[in-house]
Amino acid sequence: MVQAMINVEENTNRVLNVVKAKYGLKDKSQAIDLVVAEYEQSILEPQLRPEYIEKLKAIDQKGKFRKFASLTQLRKAIEHA
Repeated sequence: MVQAMINVEENTNRVLNVVKAKYGLKDKSQAIDLVVAEYEQSILEPQLRPEYIEKLKAIDQKGKFRKFASLTQLRKAIEHA
């Protein structure tokens, strides 16, 4: 766990207090963790998530990717599938 001293605006402080109360958290650190986790789930692009990278690595190892030398080959594969 990393400890940090932070300065937050008054409104941010109120929001953290509301989150803390709503979810029955012990302190504002837990509220910050919850808010960041929600942000990660809803806002961050999937390609930035570690789970997504692991999923891509698994697909790559299983050989589900196909390589095409040109767009013409790709187009033929799509049209004949």
